[in-house]
Amino acid sequence: MVSHPSTEVNSSLAEDSPVGDFPLVFLVSVLFCGVTAVWGMVNPLQMSGVALAATSFLLKNLDWFFLLMCTFLLILSVSLAFGKYSHLKLGGDDEEPEFSTISWLAMLFSAGMGCGLLFWGVAEPMFHFMDPPNMEGRTPEAARFAMVLTNFHWGFHAWGIYALSALVLAYFGFRKKKPYLCSTPIRETFSGKYIDSICHATDVIAVLSVVFGVAGSLAMGVLQVCSGLNAVFHVSTDSIPVYMGVLGLITVAFMISASTSLDKGIKILSNLNMMVASFLLLFVIFAGPARFILEIFVNTLGDYAASLPKLSFHLYPYEGLQGWSASWTLTYLIWWVAWGPFVGIFIARISRGRTIRQFMIGVIFLPTIFSILWFSAFGGAGLYIEIFGGGGFGELVREDVTKALFALFEYYPMSMVLSSLALFSIFVFLVTSADSATFVLGMMTSHGALNPSTKRKLTWGVIISLLAASTLFVGGVEVPKAIAISGAIPFSVILLLQIVAFFRTLRKEDIPSK
Repeated sequence: MVSHPSTEVNSSLAEDSPVGDFPLVFLVSVLFCGVTAVWGMVNPLQMSGVALAATSFLLKNLDWFFLLMCTFLLILSVSLAFGKYSHLKLGGDDEEPEFSTISWLAMLFSAGMGCGLLFWGVAEPMFHFMDPPNMEGRTPEAARFAMVLTNFHWGFHAWGIYALSALVLAYFGFRKKKPYLCSTPIRETFSGKYIDSICHATDVIAVLSVVFGVAGSLAMGVLQVCSGLNAVFHVSTDSIPVYMGVLGLITVAFMISASTSLDKGIKILSNLNMMVASFLLLFVIFAGPARFILEIFVNTLGDYAASLPKLSFHLYPYEGLQGWSASWTLTYLIWWVAWGPFVGIFIARISRGRTIRQFMIGVIFLPTIFSILWFSAFGGAGLYIEIFGGGGFGELVREDVTKALFALFEYYPMSMVLSSLALFSIFVFLVTSADSATFVLGMMTSHGALNPSTKRKLTWGVIISLLAASTLFVGGVEVPKAIAISGAIPFSVILLLQIVAFFRTLRKEDIPSK
């Protein structure tokens, strides 16, 4: 039996904590998050103004850097999947995967973007169809481009960022038996007078990136749940007390799940939710315009593959559309970077025993194909209604993006059942994402422990919920989006340092025989 590395990692670090059982990273991160949460509740307009102004300025002035970086990460990921190190195992050479492939895919997908697909599955293709960049809207060309652009935002680039973030940590954690911390690749590769300070700063920035990314996404999820409750039960939900009630219910649920082990709470909920999401997907396809949707799927596969090289380097400088690019493409890419430390550590944690090729195919290619099918179904159904139906659906979506999914179900039989299942799925996706985040934050603030204490996880659960609550006081989705991506901007530099450290260490490996 292969020995579990957690014991030796944790014991070797037990004495490194500068404040007993409370590492410096934990204390600094909690203090910063607490101040931000109080600021958001006392003066939400001021906090939202600062967040929106800062992210808008950086996205517009550093758009070239972020697009190049994310495209570079995708190229590196693909080269690793099929390069000379592709048969290297993330763990011992005789180690087997901890989780089955189905459970592994379900967990990484639920943590990565499950709720986001439900939120934007109908809405984003409709937005781009109605108002595409540098093109006349509501045309067949706009419809094709809408599907390509949506999948560019949710496809290979997104999962390439996740994959490389996870691979670096899985390699150092399972292959090199080092702590599961974002600072580990830097600490193990570089040296110098200030390396300890740099590593502490790295871990703090990574923790804040996770906290703000998940809190912003949780707030957007609460808004969609409230819209769903309004659509299903026809009750008024547009108020702070209702938002707080829904957030409180989600918090209780993910706290209960967080108090269980990884192979119980997150695994069971992820498998259940993937079954519900798959049912919704198949129902939307085969109870709707099935032929149209499947034609869109095949069409989008080809269009996306053909357009990917161009879109990977396209910023619209001649057209004066930098604002559009910052609001859509760059916001998405930076959002994925913001979630990189969270999803990266979580995917790394559940991927022990897989080869680099298995890992990359599972993390990049399969979720991307599923995402294309998802948007073809939900976005395609919305496009069918707008183009061949009575129209008006696109304006409804633009008026309130949180209602898009539930408005679509009204065109289907059993709309009440579908909306109820969607509400359940959104709820569970939010629970699994927040549960996964508490697990990862527990690891990051417990010296990289593979199984952090329940107390530490629950502490982070409370902090995430407080931050989500502070953003909900403003209302709308723009402030949660800004909060979600704010932590990514400094972390992007850390990610590049991690990759340099990874390749410097990887070159010393003996290439395994195939």
